[in-house]
Amino acid sequence: MSGDPYSPAVRALFAEPGHVGDVDGGEWAMLDEQGVRVRLSAVAKAGTIEAMRFRAWGCPHLIAAAEWLCGYYEGRPLAALEEFPRAPIMENLAIPTEKTGRILVLEDTVRSLGQKFGEGS
Repeated sequence: MSGDPYSPAVRALFAEPGHVGDVDGGEWAMLDEQGVRVRLSAVAKAGTIEAMRFRAWGCPHLIAAAEWLCGYYEGRPLAALEEFPRAPIMENLAIPTEKTGRILVLEDTVRSLGQKFGEGS
């Protein structure tokens, strides 16, 4: 055991996040719970998520998960926002179980974003 609390995947996504910021002209949702703040914004065309961006204030696990999530949803149908890929995030990024609460805040933010798109249709 290396003693490093962050997996190589978390370190890579945290070091060079490509989805930081906001998408102009889209929908956004933000949650501030459990000592973390997450804002997701996305724009969709023809029922497909064209771009998704994030702003996150929290630990490297949360920031890496938000980065991974944006890449995951881009190119998928809006209906994909109804299903949150919790297990793949936890497994692919080796998120410790004690950080599950932060991932649940991210999940709630995705659900809020999905609802906003639902309201606009």
